[in-house]
Amino acid sequence: MISFIKGKVFALTPTYTVLDNNGIGYHIYISLHTYSKIQPDAITLLHTEQIIRDDAHLLYGFFDTLEREIFKLLISVSGIGANTAMLILSSLTPNEVQQVIANEDVAALKAIKGIGAKTAQRAIIELKDKILKTYDISAETRTPVNSPVKDEALAALEALGFPKKRAEKAIDEILKENPEISLEKTIKAALKRF
Repeated sequence: MISFIKGKVFALTPTYTVLDNNGIGYHIYISLHTYSKIQPDAITLLHTEQIIRDDAHLLYGFFDTLEREIFKLLISVSGIGANTAMLILSSLTPNEVQQVIANEDVAALKAIKGIGAKTAQRAIIELKDKILKTYDISAETRTPVNSPVKDEALAALEALGFPKKRAEKAIDEILKENPEISLEKTIKAALKRF
């Protein structure tokens, strides 16, 4: 198994890079997250995961080990292959993937091309406990990803004088029960919980 490859960037696209390591060019598939961190013509170290199929030996590269670990968890789910896992990691950062799974945010996973409702639910069911235990995500740190409703509702409740932690917990519970709720209804529902 190849754990990492360090070499000069020979070619770089949003989906793969070629690293020149002592005259050998390694073709490595990457996510947009990793692509954004690689500098052209620079010496780069990528943590790798090798996938061996009947028709190909493929290398997937990651800028940090967290992204590689999330990739390995994703491909352990039935119905999620390496290409789908890379799509997920191109759409969400590794931390966002953790939060989406911890929050059971099916809608965020379904929004990614190639992920249906059943696959999203299966990923959450199979990975939630592993994510919570392995990465020590507690209930206080789990927040919905990219939620402008949460941010605006929290700001409104804080302006009304409610403690931030209590307000955040109430909003998280409301958004978990109804992810599509409007800002106004979120604030009203949160006020009823105080």
